[in-house]
Amino acid sequence: MLEIRPNCECCDVDIAPSAEAYICTFECTWCPDCVERFPNRACPNCGGNLQRRPVRPAAALINNPASTERVVSPSCLERITGT
Repeated sequence: MLEIRPNCECCDVDIAPSAEAYICTFECTWCPDCVERFPNRACPNCGGNLQRRPVRPAAALINNPASTERVVSPSCLERITGT
């Protein structure tokens, strides 16, 4: 089951379980604004393709809540901008 992480791993913006987000096969989670800056729209961690994260229906969130653990990749912005 997907963790449904609560934030963008690059800019740390909050992402609601029902909001648009992108994930790779390792479930690195990204907001749409950051994804637009990734070369070839690929995951900056693994290079894999990014897909829209499925939305877990609200009723299913009751028994299967989204994760509250924040994951942040401190060097993400440096890697995508080269600075």
